[in-house]
Amino acid sequence: MKTHLQDLLNTALDQLLVGRELARPAVGLDATKDKKFGDFQTNIALQLAKPLGQNPRAVAEALVKALPASANVAKVDIAGPGFINFFLNQAAFQDVVTQVLDAGAAYGRDDSGAKGRVMVEFVSANPTGPMHVGHGRGAAYGDSLAKLLAATGWTVWREYYINDAGRQVDVLAVSVWLRYLQAGGEAVAVARRGYPADYIKHTASKLREQHGAAFHKSAAEVLAGLPEDAVAPEDASEAQKDAAKAQQERYLDALIERAKSLLGEGYRLIQRAALDDQLAAIRKTLADFNVSFDQWSSEAALVSSGFVAKALQRLADKGLTYEKDGALWMRTEQFGDEKDRVLIKADGAATYYCNDLAYHVDKLDRGWPMLIDVWGADHHGYIARVRAALDALTGKPDAFNVQLIQFVTLSSGRMGKRSGNFVTLQDLIDEAGTDATRFFYLTRSHDQHLEFDIDLARSQSNDNPVYYVQYAHARICRVFEQLQEKGGHWDAQAGKAALHRLDNEHEKALLTLLQRYPEMLRKAAGAYTPHTVVFFLKDLAEALHSYYNQHRFLLDDDAELQNARLALVAATRQVLRNGLAILGVSAPEKM
Repeated sequence: MKTHLQDLLNTALDQLLVGRELARPAVGLDATKDKKFGDFQTNIALQLAKPLGQNPRAVAEALVKALPASANVAKVDIAGPGFINFFLNQAAFQDVVTQVLDAGAAYGRDDSGAKGRVMVEFVSANPTGPMHVGHGRGAAYGDSLAKLLAATGWTVWREYYINDAGRQVDVLAVSVWLRYLQAGGEAVAVARRGYPADYIKHTASKLREQHGAAFHKSAAEVLAGLPEDAVAPEDASEAQKDAAKAQQERYLDALIERAKSLLGEGYRLIQRAALDDQLAAIRKTLADFNVSFDQWSSEAALVSSGFVAKALQRLADKGLTYEKDGALWMRTEQFGDEKDRVLIKADGAATYYCNDLAYHVDKLDRGWPMLIDVWGADHHGYIARVRAALDALTGKPDAFNVQLIQFVTLSSGRMGKRSGNFVTLQDLIDEAGTDATRFFYLTRSHDQHLEFDIDLARSQSNDNPVYYVQYAHARICRVFEQLQEKGGHWDAQAGKAALHRLDNEHEKALLTLLQRYPEMLRKAAGAYTPHTVVFFLKDLAEALHSYYNQHRFLLDDDAELQNARLALVAATRQVLRNGLAILGVSAPEKM
């Protein structure tokens, strides 16, 4: 209907602007919030007033006079300084039922991919431990955003970047090795700056089972000559704490070098086993969370392919690198960063930034002209330096779009399962279920802090938003089940022919929402806000429950009205199902 009204206005514009050399404005049309102003409103007359040199109300009057007649429009009036308000006939709303029933799962969608190609990289959690609840919010957001973009005309590629190179992978390997040695009876302590959690023990036990004592070394061999793994006293000053941390890092670095020296190729085997274990756990959690990717890209593979070296050479050829204090720097400040950044440290190791900028260039080189990265809010300061690198290497800084995910806290709800002393995403899924977890993550805008109420997510009550929406779907399914139990039959075609019988306020509320669904999807995709879909579904469920509580759908004495109402609730069920699919949430038939 919005498109129809825009067509009417464009026809009127053709008449109004004939012979005038004016830039033609886009016709903006919005659903009104207050029904006293009709169903749709446009400010096009206010936009044209200055270019035409006329009073905006006079422009509005000319446009209204030039509007073609439409059977869907009951009245058009002018409000305020020149807003044009459209009041629609009931039939204009009723037709949406036929549109939904005919389109089914395709209603509201544009699967053409014609808007362009976009890569959405999200989650990308370090493979050094289980995913936590913060990663879960990024996973729910990124996956739903990808579904939303795909539903509104984009060709979407989903990617996970595995940070399997760099020091954190060495820390993982050494942490596993120490647990392996402990399991073999050696008196070695876990490094204070290592990974101490139980998941490390699991990998170490597997190594013992599969390789026996192949990697066993005595504590004396391991620890001989290493610096102290210091600990600050309880009453330590900040300076003392910092000094202790620095000493702990020196100990850990020395331990990594000792492991490489003692184990040779065995070190890489331990490192690979540790990474494989953590990646397997991450993949399982994401599968349980209904999140999938088109590609898992490896940082280590990018480095070994030579692409990072090529990117560095491209920077050097452009005169954008220089050496200082034994390190290689990039001139990022001239591209808007707050200062220049180190690419290669004095010890020859690449910084995370070095490999990451190469990865983003690789994404563009692979033919994805638009990149959307979903990052945690604590990475805010990292945006400018990546954009600077893309500007320097590709001249396409605007191709890079970052959506920051704010932090999540858990309410004090009871958790029956915890992984050690923290709650993992897998724990949360096991406790609250995939549907509730995904839905709750999306109940607020991703740029706002979220408190996740575990007890509410598990409850079967109308206070639980996912239950409330799913129950609306299940309620409609039950209506059709009851019809079958009575030996009745819904004639869909007869229902479409009888839509004129839908004339009460509850029916118009549902019809209005069904009609707004496609536009809501487009706006949500344009603003990167999947939570908009959640808000819409809650409104639609509320309208359905109100309708259900006030009216009967199975009527023994009026088959025409029964078919019309069943057509309406069938269309409502379809839109509920379509919206839940965008969120990656199921639409149960029974609850």
